Amino acid sequence: MTPLALGSDDTRYPPRLRERLGDAAPAQLTTLGNLNALALPKTALFCSARCPGSVILAAYDQAARWRDAGRCIISGFHSPVEQECLRILLRGTQPIILCPARALPSRISADWQHPLTEGRLLILSGFTATEKRITTELAARRHSLCLYRGKYSLGLECER
Repeated sequence: MTPLALGSDDTRYPPRLRERLGDAAPAQLTTLGNLNALALPKTALFCSARCPGSVILAAYDQAARWRDAGRCIISGFHSPVEQECLRILLRGTQPIILCPARALPSRISADWQHPLTEGRLLILSGFTATEKRITTELAARRHSLCLYRGKYSLGLECER
């Protein structure tokens, strides 16, 4: 599967992204996977790296409910809790949009191969190929990208 670059003038570039983010919208999106997921209703998932056990368990239970309901989830899936939620979601059949806070990964995880070929995983990056390391600034920009796409969001922030 070959990555696809969508410039802001491409008809497949999401118009709501420009509407919501204005000049802060990425000039280009790089994608890998099924672009049809962009048109679906979706829920954005965010979770801090450190949370109490009760919140973590609630997040896992919610991820399983979303999986069973077929809900499309968009997230960076970077924190440990988000990564476990991704593992739960990957056991389902619903679409998933993964937004790394950097350029598209050069290697695709073995866990992502099957959902990619099935057309239920979209990897979406609003970052250039030179932005390879996750930073706080890139994570904040990634959150904006996820929130513009998510109709609903679940944020579990416990760390200050």
